[in-house]
Amino acid sequence: MRAILVHGMGRTAASLLWLAARLCRRGIKVSLFSYSATFGTLDDTVRRLSDFIQKWSEDDDFILVGHSLGCVLIRSALLVPYERAPRACFFLAPPSKVSRAAKAFREFPLYRAWNGEMGQLLSDAAFMESLPVPKVPTRVYAGNKGPQGTHSPFGLEPNDGILAVSETALYEGQPIIEIPTIHTFIMNSQRVLDDIVEAANMR
Repeated sequence: MRAILVHGMGRTAASLLWLAARLCRRGIKVSLFSYSATFGTLDDTVRRLSDFIQKWSEDDDFILVGHSLGCVLIRSALLVPYERAPRACFFLAPPSKVSRAAKAFREFPLYRAWNGEMGQLLSDAAFMESLPVPKVPTRVYAGNKGPQGTHSPFGLEPNDGILAVSETALYEGQPIIEIPTIHTFIMNSQRVLDDIVEAANMR
């Protein structure tokens, strides 16, 4: 079994190294995909990810694991037909619809410069609604330790500091696995690790 890992916006593949090492210790081979939201375009990044998936899925059953924007890239890449389908997808804090954070920051020059075209697309409702829902078993994990209360943009709604839990669902009524952490560190959760390993090894 191989896990193909795709990091989030503003991060690098290094953000998933601990998860990668722990998966390896549990008997799962790992391939890390890297990209730059600052300098890359969606089309080019998805093309490279599609080629990457094709390369590393030739000899192994595989799963796809994404964090944040990485989940959006995986969903886009799944529009490409592959010789074999992933056994499952695991989405960690995925922006599954236009989020409050994306709308709030889209006009800030620093946000636009740092996150490029892909950062802008997260606030584009037509683009977000066009993303396919994977046709394989897909688990969504959402952090719930973001700030809540009068001064929080999320009010009393559970969130991870970037996304509300409700903003991570791929479709209405989808079960969400809530993790007591924030957006930046959800990939380091022991429960996420155990769940991925257990689900990946189910036949």
